[in-house]
Amino acid sequence: MNMIQLNDIKKMLSEQGYITGDALAMSVFLSLQLNKPLLVEGPAGVGKTEIAKVMAKALQTDLIRLQCYEGLDATHALYEWNYQRQLLHLKMTEHKEQSVEEKERTIFSDSFLMKRPLMQAITHYKRPVLLIDEIDRSDEEFESFLLEVLSDWQITVPEIGTVRATHIPQVILTSNRTRELSEALRRRCLYLYIDYPDFEKEWLIVTNKVPGIDAKLAEQITLFMQQLRAIKLEKTPGIAETLDWAMALSALHIDHLDKNIIEQTLGVILKDWRDTREVQLSLSELMEKTGVISRLNML
Repeated sequence: MNMIQLNDIKKMLSEQGYITGDALAMSVFLSLQLNKPLLVEGPAGVGKTEIAKVMAKALQTDLIRLQCYEGLDATHALYEWNYQRQLLHLKMTEHKEQSVEEKERTIFSDSFLMKRPLMQAITHYKRPVLLIDEIDRSDEEFESFLLEVLSDWQITVPEIGTVRATHIPQVILTSNRTRELSEALRRRCLYLYIDYPDFEKEWLIVTNKVPGIDAKLAEQITLFMQQLRAIKLEKTPGIAETLDWAMALSALHIDHLDKNIIEQTLGVILKDWRDTREVQLSLSELMEKTGVISRLNML
């Protein structure tokens, strides 16, 4: 990995179908070169998680994902003992002549250890990409624990001792900013903010990710989504929703937008009833701004 150059990063991401800019490519490059975690923040659906997936493919390694949520604790992130299997083993060997110490060594061995994402990453046979997704959904206690793991790359299991990283993972953390992360975690990472894309970038993403889509439809979808995000919504749609909509309309063999098809497919891009109502009330204005009405009148 030390031989990878900045242009290689751009090429690798491009080959995996990820439309990127210079800032993103530089952040990934420096994260690899400095062997530091990369914290990626931004609205939902703008491609933060996809960075880790693409990096794993580009580096020809495995992606290990830790999905964060409220109440996540160290046990669910690190390891658990397979108690049922341990009990079954003890039952099956209860008549076997073994000392208590020997039985303990057996049931508290690697065979009975259920490795969760952080343990998987630390003990992986080659350097993986570790995705810690939506770290802002976890609580501050877990964030403090995670900071310790990222600093030492070792885990102490009371029954078997300290487990040190075979290969230090390449770490990507994502956050939707539902809460503010600690300064300690931010200092530990390189930082990248991804915003909603401009028209050109979003159009490139649509045409690359939805092969065969009608050129006029791709342009209209992108224009509509750009104008849609200017409205104050509860849940602003991201690139993921744009692609879902483009694939849905393409599958329906639609070659241009009109009011009926937009109204019928709003559920693909909007996931809140208040947003749906707001857009329905503003639909004529949105269509006019995106040029749909004038284009249809010319047909």
